[in-house]
Amino acid sequence: MPSLPVTSTLRFDYEHSDAEALLRRDDALLAVFGFGAACPLPPDARVLRVGLEPIGAAPLEVWRTSGPVHHGHDGDLRWSSGGEHLFFAIEVEEAAHGGIEAAAEYAYQRVARFVSASTQHHLLRLWNYLDAINAGGGDAERYRLFCRGRARSLAASGLRHYPAASAIGRQDGVRVLQVYGLAARHPGTAVENPRQVSAWRYPRQYGPTPPTFARGMRVGARQLLISGTAAVVGHASCHPGDAGAQLDETLANLHSLLREAGLAEPTLGRGSLLKIYLRDAALATLVEARLRERIANAPPMLMLAGDICRRELLLEIDGEHRADGAATESAALQNR
Repeated sequence: MPSLPVTSTLRFDYEHSDAEALLRRDDALLAVFGFGAACPLPPDARVLRVGLEPIGAAPLEVWRTSGPVHHGHDGDLRWSSGGEHLFFAIEVEEAAHGGIEAAAEYAYQRVARFVSASTQHHLLRLWNYLDAINAGGGDAERYRLFCRGRARSLAASGLRHYPAASAIGRQDGVRVLQVYGLAARHPGTAVENPRQVSAWRYPRQYGPTPPTFARGMRVGARQLLISGTAAVVGHASCHPGDAGAQLDETLANLHSLLREAGLAEPTLGRGSLLKIYLRDAALATLVEARLRERIANAPPMLMLAGDICRRELLLEIDGEHRADGAATESAALQNR
């Protein structure tokens, strides 16, 4: 693995706070995310309402960088930029483009064009939320169509290394594709999981165009951005219908990824921040209890109702992990 800078100025936090007050007082605020239809959010380019409903009381997700931060709009794309980092987001109505495949192609054309023109032009991480991700049969499944549209634009952009990513199904019936992400002035280092086949090498049975993402992205010497991770070993889904066993397999994959990244603290815990997507909100009690049982010093967690890209999978986890004093540094920034 190449040598890396010692630190990263990027911080992720979950905060039970007022978004408007945060925006007023914090000049290092890169982005604020609210979840679900009921979350009160002010109109601001740094603020995005994510189309997934929270399970229980949901905090805001807050990104901070080394300020000051500038922000604005570029047509239908919103952005904010500060220090090393660039946040961007686009929301695309599928009907305006003839369906999810063309909507994905358009969204990624816009993202690729905008990011490549920025001084922070290295893609690190992407999130994708689309309605009814499993609808349709065979190669007509909406997730497979999304993958086709995304891959065409990424190939046309000349992207040489895939970023970390998640793709989750909205359950609100709103056919708007949300794509948002993070880019930086310096590249990260893509990390693959030795327990899993790299997504872009999946065999044909998973569709004509394999998913185009890395399992994780190492940023600096001690930060890992974790892609959506589920109970997949090799390329096969494991434990259909058993949420507890799927969770255990997912945790095995996460710890394998952390070890492969070479972090000083390769175990989920105080330096982690996790987002848990559940196909059925009724699984929340079981999943939370098992997570707290399996992870010493359980990290902050946000649970969201969302469909997973394979019908047989019941849950997926993504997030961030920092080694060496992450919790202390994050709290200091949050409370300054």
